[in-house]
Amino acid sequence: MATAAADGDLVGNVEHDLARLVGFETVSDRPTTGIASFLSERLEALGFRIEPFQDPDHPEKGSLVARIGPEGTDGLTMSGHMDVVPTEGQPWTSDPFRLTPRADRLVGRGSADMKGFFAATLQALERIPRSAFQKELALVWTHDEEVGCLGAGKLVDHLLAKGTKLPTACLIGEPTDFEILRMHPGHVVVRAELTGEAAHSSRPDLGVNALEDAARVVLAARALADELAMEKVDLPGMERPWVAFNTARLHSGTVVNIVPDLAVIEFGYRPLPGMHSDEVYERLLAAVSALPLRGRVQLEITRRTPSLLTPEGTPLQGLLAEHASSPGCGACSFATDGGQLARMGAMPLVFGPGSIEVAHKADEYVERAALHHAVDVLETVVRRACTGAS
Repeated sequence: MATAAADGDLVGNVEHDLARLVGFETVSDRPTTGIASFLSERLEALGFRIEPFQDPDHPEKGSLVARIGPEGTDGLTMSGHMDVVPTEGQPWTSDPFRLTPRADRLVGRGSADMKGFFAATLQALERIPRSAFQKELALVWTHDEEVGCLGAGKLVDHLLAKGTKLPTACLIGEPTDFEILRMHPGHVVVRAELTGEAAHSSRPDLGVNALEDAARVVLAARALADELAMEKVDLPGMERPWVAFNTARLHSGTVVNIVPDLAVIEFGYRPLPGMHSDEVYERLLAAVSALPLRGRVQLEITRRTPSLLTPEGTPLQGLLAEHASSPGCGACSFATDGGQLARMGAMPLVFGPGSIEVAHKADEYVERAALHHAVDVLETVVRRACTGAS
């Protein structure tokens, strides 16, 4: 593995901040306490009010909300996730958790997705005096986004239970190459458990083969996937304007001489923007219920990541338009925390430095020029949304 470049090769405070952030190994199965403490200290020094949120199921993980400006005034929400995807098994040519400058690129896990946005936000806020805020700015930094936007879901549940509100305009700083995106599919995971009766494989007629029942369920799911692929919806900008349905995992059996008495299947599907997340589940349930199964079957939704559909022409779109790399509002192919924050009445738009094309890959990077440009863009947007600057 190549040796990372020295700190002296970094240019400007934003690159130094990105190096610090990349250095926190915040893969989703690891703690976020270190990076959350770093961000909290920086924001407290700028006058932000810090509201930490500890994940009730994982004490070493949590999200945070940081606010500045008059409470209850409808300024701007900015959101990003602190976790990153794993690096194991990928052909990295430098330490993924040490930022490595390479000419016009800054290489490191999370540099694009999405710690570059964090670094640019910190530097943009350094330029704005705390006394300038006439409307509230809320920063929502989440955990466990990469495993289904779970951290944002728990945080939003917590904030809704408290009656807490966030500013309606909401910027999700995912890497979009400065395109403005207003919608994306969600992701729903369904678990099917089929129960049969074990028997010796020499007398299979004395048992009920759960795996054979599972095969019938898989074929029914395949038929449903084909139906969904034909049901295209008019959503300009969507790469795939239909519900993508995937049969993802099947587990059954222990040894070859026992009739399997249990089979578990997991499905995933992507509800379109504006679609109720349970609609496809109900169709799957009806299809499975009609099958001539010999054993019992139980289906349940184990995870819901909401889709996003923000209308055209929001005030935030107007603020971002002059900085956008292309006109109008498009669509993401990937899910974001925006779907969860929309449950609070927010109107999220996805916009940020870096490219989703390099996210999750070996030698992930953000262009140096894009990172520095993001500082200027975010400063301008925050000033116009929250300080009254023209």
